[in-house]
Amino acid sequence: MELLLLADPSEALVRGYTKQGITVGAMHLGTPIGVYVLLSHSQDLMELKNIAVHPDWQGKGLGKILLYNAIERAGDLGAKRVEVGTGNSSLDQIRFYEKAGFVKDRVEEGFFLRNYAEPIFENGMQCTDMIVFSREV
Repeated sequence: MELLLLADPSEALVRGYTKQGITVGAMHLGTPIGVYVLLSHSQDLMELKNIAVHPDWQGKGLGKILLYNAIERAGDLGAKRVEVGTGNSSLDQIRFYEKAGFVKDRVEEGFFLRNYAEPIFENGMQCTDMIVFSREV
């Protein structure tokens, strides 16, 4: 849970989608260092609902390994496409997904205002909209 909350500050939302999705973790010497959650929306579409890396392991390529593992796993489960959403203020995450071949699919305006009780601020701006990216598996 601690890792998942790095990427999504709502414990209630995280608990909800982890019950429905597939959670995969990366461990080092028995300690969780990375995690992702895949959620099926249809036979052809899976959503990468959460991906997080322990701060001590960030910048070392683990996030990329987890991301490509999630894409491969989605394909193994029959998905043709993977979607992932991130905040409009999540500049590093936007670049991360674009480098992995994801393209902007749509913007869900006001998503974070509607779904989170507390405002979220990153990179000097308020997170208000969810940018949804997708890519073929």
